[in-house]
Amino acid sequence: MTRRWRSPALAWLALAAAAVGTAGPAHAGDPALGEYLSAECVTCHQLSGRQVGGIPAIIGLPEDAFVALMESYRRRERENQVMQAMASRLSPEEVAALAAYFGGLKPQN
Repeated sequence: MTRRWRSPALAWLALAAAAVGTAGPAHAGDPALGEYLSAECVTCHQLSGRQVGGIPAIIGLPEDAFVALMESYRRRERENQVMQAMASRLSPEEVAALAAYFGGLKPQN
């Protein structure tokens, strides 16, 4: 099945995560915990699934791609001081929960 990506950057990230074989958490993330933790995320990232300005959409992002992104911010491989700070204070369980929550949402048309 072919998936259409709204953003070439998100498509690239998903491909990169799959190519590297990013290992996800040992257990599936808890979407309810992710929803609880998402309050800070949605102050910048739109729940509509739309990109606003330079802030990318994260709604519907595959869980492994979300985890890979957060790990790259944690390791400071991606430059964004706000995201580096956010990623560095989240546990792997919290990242998995956020990935499950945002990955389970569908962008609004």
